[in-house]
This record gives sequence, structure tokens and C-alpha cells, in this order.
Amino acid sequence: MTAKTNPVREDIPRCAWTGTDPLLVKYHDEEWGVPVSTDAAHFERLSLEAFQAGLSWRTILYKRTAFRRAFARFSPRKVAAFTEKDIRRLLSDAGIVRHRGKIEATIENARRFLVLSKENGGFSRYIDSLPANLEELRRLFRTEFRFMGPKIAESYFESVGKIPPKHDRRCWMAGSAPRRKRT
Repeated sequence: MTAKTNPVREDIPRCAWTGTDPLLVKYHDEEWGVPVSTDAAHFERLSLEAFQAGLSWRTILYKRTAFRRAFARFSPRKVAAFTEKDIRRLLSDAGIVRHRGKIEATIENARRFLVLSKENGGFSRYIDSLPANLEELRRLFRTEFRFMGPKIAESYFESVGKIPPKHDRRCWMAGSAPRRKRT
């Protein structure tokens, strides 16, 4: 996703958080709540949600290309192998959020992600096996991953379609059927 998107159709009611920002609208309309099927897509969403803590989602989306470059296109295997040298490289990368705790958590989360993937035949299978109960999902993720509080976990599960996203009542997607998986 880049800042160069089609003009926003303002005649379509959306969630208020999108405003008229083309990148937020594109994410809302095409990604938010759409189940993903690849490990890299799951790991990207998990990581970006953690980096977003305390910041706006707009900031994260506008830095997404730099995040993908900095974190090896969110390959969990590659990120799990990052060293202190990589941490220093990331801390000097102005294109991403340079927060040591979030960077270290992302690397540790990649390692845990790989374990869960191996134990379950893939991360999508792991996610699919989890109950659809929000409180249980929050508890599980808080124990499994670093920098994963209840709100971040909820946002992740909404983003990948495990639980329905909370659309504004007037949004064209409010009450819509679950969306199909994408890679």
C-alpha cells in the first residue's frame, strides 16, 4: 500500500477513523477484517499492530513500505535470526518507528511465531484453531507474545478477520458478512 491510491469516493459512508485519507480508506475497504493465509501476512499484521501502540494507524501505514524493507518483508524466519547488529540498524532507520522495546519484541515474537507455526502446521492453522472468544484470545496472545496487550491483540484479531471489526453503524461495511481469505 502506498500513498498513491485512487481518489476517495466520499459518497460511500465509512468508519470515521478513515477520514478522507486515501491510504486509510484503502486499508479499511480492502484489508481490515479480511482473513490472511500466509505466515508473512500474519506476522506483518501482528508486528504492525504492536508498533502502532501509542501512535496513529495512519503513521504505521505510511511507514509500511519501510517496515517491510527493514524487517525482511516480515519473513518470521529471517526476523527471528536478527542480531544486535540488526537492532542497531533498525534503531537508525528513520523510515520506521525506532522504539527499542518494540523492535526487540518483534524479533522475539518472530521466534515464538515460528514455534507456534511448527506446532500447528502453520500460523493460519493455529489462528483457525483458537476460540472466537475475545477475552480468551486476548489472554492467549498476552502470554504468547511480547508487547501484546489486550487492545493490540484485539486489533490484530480484527485485522485478520478472526473477530469481526467494529465498523461504525453508518459504515457501508457494518454488519457485512465475513470476508474471504487473501494472501
